[in-house]
Amino acid sequence: MLEEAGEVLENVLRASCLPLGFIVFLPAVLLLVAPPLPAADAAHEFTVYRMQQYDLQGQPYGTRNAVLNTEARTAEAEVLSRRCVLMRLLDFSYERYQRALRQSAGAVVIILPRAMAAVPQDVVRQFMETEPEMLAMETLVPVYFAVEDDALLSIYQQTQAASASQGSASAAEVLLHTATANGFQMVTSGVQSKALSDWLITSVEGRLTGLGAEDLPTIVLVAHYDAFGVAPWLSHGADSNGSGVSVLLELARLFSRLYTYKRTHAAYNLLFFASGGGKFNYQGTKRWLEDNLDHTDSSLLQDNVAFVLCLDTLGRGDGLHLHVSKPPREGTLQHAFLRELQAVAEHQFPEVRFSMVHKKINLAEDMLAWEHERFAIRRLPAFTLSHLDSHRDGQRSSIMDVRSRVDSKTLTRNTRLIAEALTRVIYNLTEKGAPPDMPVFTEQMQIQQEQLDSVMDWLATQPRAAQLLAKDGPFLSTLEQQLGRYLKDVKQHHIRADKRDPEFVFYDQLKQGQAGHLRPAAGRRHRRLPGHGLHGGAALRPPVQDGAEAAQGQDAVTPGPRTCGSPQQPGPCPPRGSPPCTSLPGAGASVSLPVVRTGGGLQG
Repeated sequence: MLEEAGEVLENVLRASCLPLGFIVFLPAVLLLVAPPLPAADAAHEFTVYRMQQYDLQGQPYGTRNAVLNTEARTAEAEVLSRRCVLMRLLDFSYERYQRALRQSAGAVVIILPRAMAAVPQDVVRQFMETEPEMLAMETLVPVYFAVEDDALLSIYQQTQAASASQGSASAAEVLLHTATANGFQMVTSGVQSKALSDWLITSVEGRLTGLGAEDLPTIVLVAHYDAFGVAPWLSHGADSNGSGVSVLLELARLFSRLYTYKRTHAAYNLLFFASGGGKFNYQGTKRWLEDNLDHTDSSLLQDNVAFVLCLDTLGRGDGLHLHVSKPPREGTLQHAFLRELQAVAEHQFPEVRFSMVHKKINLAEDMLAWEHERFAIRRLPAFTLSHLDSHRDGQRSSIMDVRSRVDSKTLTRNTRLIAEALTRVIYNLTEKGAPPDMPVFTEQMQIQQEQLDSVMDWLATQPRAAQLLAKDGPFLSTLEQQLGRYLKDVKQHHIRADKRDPEFVFYDQLKQGQAGHLRPAAGRRHRRLPGHGLHGGAALRPPVQDGAEAAQGQDAVTPGPRTCGSPQQPGPCPPRGSPPCTSLPGAGASVSLPVVRTGGGLQG
């Protein structure tokens, strides 16, 4: 109350010189004559998603605070100190965000549209470029994101009108408005965040064993499954890297068919790896390599690795780029794969702009550019396929990377191109005289767009930030089950941060309930809200656990009443207690067993 009085006097005295008696008398009159506010309009509860908070290699990133209990303003207000600054995405700019931080705002809440797919592309690109800057520095100001609904929009509009009027009003207008206008107090239901102890990052591997001698060459196919953005609960990562995981599963399906019968059982081991912690400098891959190369005497990675192919962001664009740390030497299997990619793109997919991008590993950087660099550091020949020509593209780490950004036909085309080139290498079809314009996968062995779409739809509805996914949660259980349909020896691989010198530290309180409750005008009269039992219009919700806290990290378990919706899935939440997804639509589509015909082609 004293803080509010100080703000009123500051605004009034700055605007003009009015008699002190008038300043004291007018609020008293308004207090007596102003009608009471209907209780039904006094509060609105909604879910908020907190900005990232994590430590990587000892460096803190993101917001370090989770508690919010302060009055709302919009960015138009002159004074933002100790206020919750509301910003809509369509009006958001990094300059406005920085201004709020410089003025020691009490919190920032960024309001997202219900339909992210309808956001103009210039706004999407601008925010994608801003997200890394927001996370590059740590801030003590709580930063939250909320999905717009009618009530929240009304709060924003009323707060915006009040904020804008303070800048140009006369002293009398300021006093009258302050005494008669309604303000909104923004309150979160959670507590201060704390570090998650012993949090696991989980990867899943499986294999198809080649036919022949024990010392067969191994081809490793890799895609990291986790997503990243400025807010973990909004990180659905459709293109990065849901598209890579979709291609990985489709390749597993195709080659499991080819390896079923001796006639098409190739003399190569195929090792599939869905890695965790990819967005945190590929921590899952790093420790998986250490365990397989340094701490065991029996591993396919120790024997004869032909090459490692990493799949990353493959769902858009008309380009396809093979990123390498060292150009492959002629005569190697890596060079043969590069040659086959070029030939297939030229003769079967002329619309695709294919190129090889050479970038040396920069060990001075805090973050590696691509996943293949983890393998190259251990002297394993590796490369990454992506439609992006640069690792710095903002869409690799953005909450704007939603399902609508993945084009189904493009993803199917890229999957087919990769499968054709890989098959031609494994079966040595070029040396056998198979022309480059002859498709390998035809008839019932075609790439299944329906299968790819069903996987993408599933992935794009899952917030896949690494700190939300527990080893026994629904997402990883379903991923492991899907790989198990096609591969042998499927198992999880777990890592945890070193206790003495942790490579990564995650924090909780990433998803909370927030109440925007109306504080009535004329002295902010206290009243009790029916059903809540809290004075002053406060309408707090029970604490909402995030995925890292609930029952050993069960994904997306939210106790208590909730208001759900996301940019990708606006509307009501699924029923509580719903069983986890254990199968994907179309995943069980039957495929005739293939045989090899003269010339190297495959047919059903």
